[in-house]
Amino acid sequence: MLQWFAAVGTIVAAGLIASDRGRRVTGWAFVLFVVVAVAWIVAGLLDDNAPIALQNLAMVFVNGWGVWQYLLSPKKKREIKRAEQLQEQAHEEVKKGQA
Repeated sequence: MLQWFAAVGTIVAAGLIASDRGRRVTGWAFVLFVVVAVAWIVAGLLDDNAPIALQNLAMVFVNGWGVWQYLLSPKKKREIKRAEQLQEQAHEEVKKGQA
């Protein structure tokens, strides 16, 4: 069951990133990647599958960096806020036929 959770969670996280729904959604996808990497580590250790456990230990750090970059970094938070403002402005311009 743990492996199914990890597999489905990995697919969902990858889909969220691929959907290009903005920095906030991408940040939460990285959070999900961290959670499922921990699940893969536990599953790997329970199944005596050290390569999977070790690979996902590395992924915890890689995806943790993604969480920092997309959700926690004060500089990135300011960039996200500004990007969201610009995105809304662009959306409105396109909607009104101005762009």
